Amino acid sequence: MGLKQKLHKLKEKYQGTKMAPAFNAIHTFLYLPNETTQGGTHIKAADDLKRTMNIVIMALIPCLIFGMFNAGYQHHLATGEVSAVANSFFSGSFWNLDNLWLGLTKILPLMIVSYGVGLAVEFIFAVVKGHEVEEGYLVTGMLVPLIVPIDIPLWMLAVAVIFGVVIGKEVFGGTGMNVLNPALTIRAFLFFAYPTWMSGDKVWVHGAVERAQQLADGATVDAISGETILGSLAQSQPLHYSTWDMFFGFIPGSIGETSTFLILLGALFLIFTKIGSWRIMLSAVLGALVMGYIFNMVVDADVITSGSKFFGLMSLEFWQHLLIGGLAFGIVYMATDPVTAAQTNKGKWIYGFLIGFLSVMIRVFNPAYPEGVMLAILLMNVFAPTIDHFVVQGNIKKREKRLKAKTV
Repeated sequence: MGLKQKLHKLKEKYQGTKMAPAFNAIHTFLYLPNETTQGGTHIKAADDLKRTMNIVIMALIPCLIFGMFNAGYQHHLATGEVSAVANSFFSGSFWNLDNLWLGLTKILPLMIVSYGVGLAVEFIFAVVKGHEVEEGYLVTGMLVPLIVPIDIPLWMLAVAVIFGVVIGKEVFGGTGMNVLNPALTIRAFLFFAYPTWMSGDKVWVHGAVERAQQLADGATVDAISGETILGSLAQSQPLHYSTWDMFFGFIPGSIGETSTFLILLGALFLIFTKIGSWRIMLSAVLGALVMGYIFNMVVDADVITSGSKFFGLMSLEFWQHLLIGGLAFGIVYMATDPVTAAQTNKGKWIYGFLIGFLSVMIRVFNPAYPEGVMLAILLMNVFAPTIDHFVVQGNIKKREKRLKAKTV
């Protein structure tokens, strides 16, 4: 008897018990359920929520693998063990096993904690409340390790995941009912609860925090700086990376957010599979470009002097905002979350544009936290239902006017 047949047999044993939701979650993750709809017309389709989530995970895999290599590369580059890549995506000094191994040993535990703790909370709520385990955390569990610093302590991540799943999702009724994006809720908790581990110049490169502590204790070691481009520009320092370095992702930052090239490929894949909204992606890009261009005009008009704390990020070429920080990653993988995003087509244009616009604005006007995409998306998550409401009401009024015109 094969595994599929054994699972079907075990299903009969667990049905009606408290453990049925947990068993069904494992069963349907491996195989399609063996029930068939009886009577009436119904939609026939090969996809379901789990398969939709799996497609998003597939789009994230290239960013994950690149992040493993980049984590090791940034560490070895900071310690002088490798030389900087020559603006080539196929550089041998980047794609070597030493980089991969170091990145794997740091990122794999983050994934285990993210999925282990998050799914445990989901299973507990499903068993206690007597409903099926929802599939929304499949993507959240992958997103969380990709949007945190490489050396974040595992216990902090575990606490944040519990907070994000319980407060960000379960209290609203679970998947499909949450107001805020769960992954960004987890990151927001980390940032406000443990700010020294989520910002600064010592958290983005593996080993930088440890070296800083050794220096503070009087040890004769070299410091490792892990300053991101956003952090250095916020301090009005010059840009030390080429456009190709920023585009391909050979820069410090959160694990999965550095390679705009791979994020772009993921965006095309999500659009092709009709999972991600191209309207939200395109409008968010336009919003970021507009806000960046406005700041460039302000600098060109000499309204802001070079000594201003805002000058560095204001003077950055408007299109370069899309190549640094988590803006591109947030637009593609989190702004398009179908649960927390706007639902109407016109609402998606407004929602996406404001995310891009506000992201760049927060970057410039908040030098202490020069990455605004998280706060911009969470803010627009709250306003998404309001945007849809006014779009729907506007359509109703237009139809009422047309109806009155015909009856006159």
